[in-house]
Amino acid sequence: MPLIVEKYGGTSVGTTERIHAVADRVTRAHQAGEDLVVVVSAMAGETNRLLDLARAIDPKADAREIDVLVSTGEQVTIALLTMALHNRQIEARSYTGGQVRILTDNVHGKARILDIDADSVRADIAQRNVVVIAGFQGVDESGNITTLGRGGSDTTAVAMAAALQADECRIYTDVDGVYTADPAIVPEARRLDHITVEEMLELSSLGAKVLQTRSVEFAGKYKVPLRVVSSFEDGPGTLITHEVKDMEQPLIAGIAYNRNEAKLTIRGIPDQPGVASKIFGRISQAHLNVDMIIQNVAQDDTTDLTFTVNRSEYADARKILDSVAVDLGAREVAGDDQLAKISVVGVGMRSHAGIATTMFEAMATEGINIELISTSEIKISIGVADRYVELAVRALHKAFGLEVNTTEESLDSAIAVQAAQTDR
Repeated sequence: MPLIVEKYGGTSVGTTERIHAVADRVTRAHQAGEDLVVVVSAMAGETNRLLDLARAIDPKADAREIDVLVSTGEQVTIALLTMALHNRQIEARSYTGGQVRILTDNVHGKARILDIDADSVRADIAQRNVVVIAGFQGVDESGNITTLGRGGSDTTAVAMAAALQADECRIYTDVDGVYTADPAIVPEARRLDHITVEEMLELSSLGAKVLQTRSVEFAGKYKVPLRVVSSFEDGPGTLITHEVKDMEQPLIAGIAYNRNEAKLTIRGIPDQPGVASKIFGRISQAHLNVDMIIQNVAQDDTTDLTFTVNRSEYADARKILDSVAVDLGAREVAGDDQLAKISVVGVGMRSHAGIATTMFEAMATEGINIELISTSEIKISIGVADRYVELAVRALHKAFGLEVNTTEESLDSAIAVQAAQTDR
């Protein structure tokens, strides 16, 4: 029998009616002969409600206790879904992350999975039980509850699929697949039948909200076939695999954006070996992620260094940079927390010139100033003022020929992004 891991996000289990609908879907699949492991998120809005409670008690609450609190959202969902399956005469059993023993490191709020002990889950599967697992959570070596960060249920699902060597991992969400752009901004955006893991990994890291980046990393590392499908209507969704049908198909077809960017600049630092290490070493010690980096060397043997961080981490990064600036004798620190990043991605960039030119010309035509530029083998990202995001995405979608009349053959080699609200 095929072993399938299914994940249902917050909107998919947001009400008791929707939980019943998920139970109906799981029941049909089970009766059709599939062995099923179901990973679920907290009900839509529940995690935010719990965080609001924490802030009302203590705006600077301990990270360990925050994890203890927010992990309860998934525990509610696994119990309710298991009850619904029992009501349909389906043998099912629920597990928290700790009961499965999803072992993580001890970085509360964004822990990483180290190992999974799936023996109890395998035993249930052997008895044809449906296993319902709380996403987003695990335990560290000391038994402390940890959480994996927003979107962490995706990572739980893919990691379980890898540990169980499942035939496929299906991510059920409120969109019916992966698109060439956010349809809310670009009505002409198209759903794609498939994309590569490499492209999806870039898109996820660049702002696409369909899948958490770490879940795509797991799928790539352990070769887990991953499919994004809708919870609310039947359809093939989008399959994410290692296969590429035709590397010679032109190009770019996916536009990703991230509005949660902030920029920091430290000016007038000594142009000496080891300076960058001192700056980013301090940033790394605070577990802050740096994205785009630009360095300019002046004629007076000083350097200006600019980098971006997530907007939510701007204040912490600014405080660290102010301290480092004093230590290094830098001239000043400047920042902007209203930046957005827009990216074009595609395997065709490896063999086609002129992508950057097309991108920059599209921005120039719309009068959009580019503040930062970053590139890799299959993507180009630019930083622009947040207020220009929608205009920039539409302009790039048109400039790269991604309109609704794009041929199916071209779409097969395209990559995609859907910036809908993340289902955790």
